[in-house]
Amino acid sequence: MTSQTTLSTIADFFERGGPFMVLLVLLSIATLAAILLRAWRLRESAIIPRQVVEAVDALRPGHTLQALQKEMEQHPSAISMILSTLISHLNWSKSENLEAVQTCARHEIAHMEKGLVILEIATGTGPLLGLLGTLSGLVSIFATLGNNGDPVAVARGISEALNTTIAGLAVAVPSLIAHSYFQRRIEMLAVQMESIAASLLAKIYQPQ
Repeated sequence: MTSQTTLSTIADFFERGGPFMVLLVLLSIATLAAILLRAWRLRESAIIPRQVVEAVDALRPGHTLQALQKEMEQHPSAISMILSTLISHLNWSKSENLEAVQTCARHEIAHMEKGLVILEIATGTGPLLGLLGTLSGLVSIFATLGNNGDPVAVARGISEALNTTIAGLAVAVPSLIAHSYFQRRIEMLAVQMESIAASLLAKIYQPQ
């Protein structure tokens, strides 16, 4: 099969899907953009740079925070924002500082989850749009059967019914997989950030 034939087959598939196929195509484009953007934004190097982690590990009780602050300035990230909040409230008690850090962490996690709502919407609406296309195709089939049953029109109605169903599932399945994967990844990154912040708190607030 040549590439031209393949493209023609794909174009015919979408064309026979009817009006609901347009909505599914737009939804698939939004879903793909959300997946690619989240995959780029949720890189570990962008959330928890190795240099910042190493600076926290190298810190010893009584040492200055200059080296850590320098790494945080050079590598802006979620963990850098959290540790910056911690450092900026050193004049507070440990419990008050911890509360400020937790508030900042929740804000950063919410920022990391930004865009996942698109995948959640696609997971639910993809099959529903496919079902609407299926019903639309069935209506066309029954209308044709009532008008002497034109075989071409019947075939067109069947194509619309099946193609939109396939397209709806094709949008929903990757969206569900990506949403579950990103949610799990955010949870893992959140645990790592909590561990790093707790380590820095323990080194700064030494028992009296």
